[in-house]
Amino acid sequence: MKLPFYTLDVFTRTRFGGNPLAVVLDADGLTGEEMQAIAREFNYSETTFVLRPRDERHTAHVRIFTPTVEVPFAGHPNVGTAYALATIQGAEPAEELVFEEAAGLVRARILRTQGSVDAVQLTAPQTLSVGRSFAPASVAACLSLAVEDIAISVHQPCIASVGLPFLVVEIATRAALKRAKADPAAFSAILPADGADAIYLYCRQLQEEDGAVDFTARMFAPFDGLPEDPATGSATAATCALLARLEKNAPQRFEVAQGIDMGRPSLLSVEVDNDATVRIGGTCVPVMSGMLSV
Repeated sequence: MKLPFYTLDVFTRTRFGGNPLAVVLDADGLTGEEMQAIAREFNYSETTFVLRPRDERHTAHVRIFTPTVEVPFAGHPNVGTAYALATIQGAEPAEELVFEEAAGLVRARILRTQGSVDAVQLTAPQTLSVGRSFAPASVAACLSLAVEDIAISVHQPCIASVGLPFLVVEIATRAALKRAKADPAAFSAILPADGADAIYLYCRQLQEEDGAVDFTARMFAPFDGLPEDPATGSATAATCALLARLEKNAPQRFEVAQGIDMGRPSLLSVEVDNDATVRIGGTCVPVMSGMLSV
């Protein structure tokens, strides 16, 4: 069996920046085990598999795999898959694509400039849910930081989700964010919990390289074979929704940098509506294409 695939860098306009993604088309004949093996072969943070939709009113059924596990929803795989389907295949122009996923329906709006695809904005399949909180000391240990490096004036470290849960923690200083490093043993002491096995850490103190953003972030997922993720749309969306809920003067539109400290700068845009609907937007750059032999 030979299947076409494409790779893109997501949440960037610069090739070899952002977060790499592999998109495998015509994947209906693959088993889940084969999809997992292919995702492990690409070894990107995620690989998507595009199948025929179960409901003909929808664009596709999309399954998302990390190198180690299937996930119900993720941000950069949806942005990249929508961009690929809207551009690489030369499909009829569409304003919105609708993906069937384990977390629910994901709607991806295609944003065009002078008729060409410029960016994708997707709507998270769920509104914000917040799970358990964690002691700052235990989270600091996970990140190889001191307890005073954890900021708690707005919220305790807690599980947040708009379709995929993460442990979200604010870091007090940009220097602490930069020196953070995952400690797998400490991770294992508190995670997984409430479906989350990764930590999203963010800081509102910025450095020049971060650009004109609201905050800058990193994401560690050692259980998923992912030491660090360059851009995590689902976690960014959940964090922005959390801040919009907690801070009455928080912007309802956020610009977020990620991947700066690992040399893959990414820029993510998030909007949180008054009804708690969350949208994640970004740009993509095609990188490779080919045929996959299975």
